[in-house]
Amino acid sequence: MASEGIFPDGGARDRAALIVGGTSGVGLAAARLLLGQGVRKLALAARSADRGEAAATELRGKGADARFYACDANDPAEALKLVADVEADLGGIDILIVSTAANVLPRLIGDMATEDIPRTLVEQAAAPMVMSHAVVPVMRRGGSGSIVVVASDAAKTATPGETVIGAAMAAITMFARALAMEVKREGIRVNIVTPSLISGTPIYDRLMEDEFSARLFGKAAKLASLGVATAEDVAASIAFLCSPAASRITGQALSVNGGISAA
Repeated sequence: MASEGIFPDGGARDRAALIVGGTSGVGLAAARLLLGQGVRKLALAARSADRGEAAATELRGKGADARFYACDANDPAEALKLVADVEADLGGIDILIVSTAANVLPRLIGDMATEDIPRTLVEQAAAPMVMSHAVVPVMRRGGSGSIVVVASDAAKTATPGETVIGAAMAAITMFARALAMEVKREGIRVNIVTPSLISGTPIYDRLMEDEFSARLFGKAAKLASLGVATAEDVAASIAFLCSPAASRITGQALSVNGGISAA
């Protein structure tokens, strides 16, 4: 366990983290980083059992008490069961990270089918809201907690092709900020990380395989003078916001985008 760093109080070993979308990309990078900082109790939740078990096995090989839970985090009943199971298995939930990603590509509004609009909103925005609602009572019982949700800079910067995606990301961001004001008196902090492009992730690969998305984000990448962010870059910000080092920070939306924008 690390003796110094973002968990300097020596209590990281006793913390339990639930990472929804924790089997690949940013979520798995966050799990690895938390483990490196001494957080051993790690619950990974996602839909894919094969990928989930592989991720949990990897983390157990590095000394974690890591468990995988198959769950559709958009489903309220499944979210409540997930939280109850993790609380029972790990003795509580101190950290919630929601890093889910819907299989939705940017499209101009005129090229979208009408029925895709509500579907996109739900698939993008529901999980952070449903999971936060489910976990807050657990954190209240524990007297503290940190929630970090991953949205995107589409919440802050209007971009053609991201009308509905941007609306969903803005909904996530405002939900988390308002929740932060509701639960601050109970020692619970809520923050948002809003990346733009994240290289080396399954989402990035899907974007680059799509002609419209590749043009859109190819232009964005040229603006990232500090470099296009990686999953590890985003995970570092998430881990910081979860830690005692950020104990006075709540209701904030932090962009990690290499300079693509200053929103």
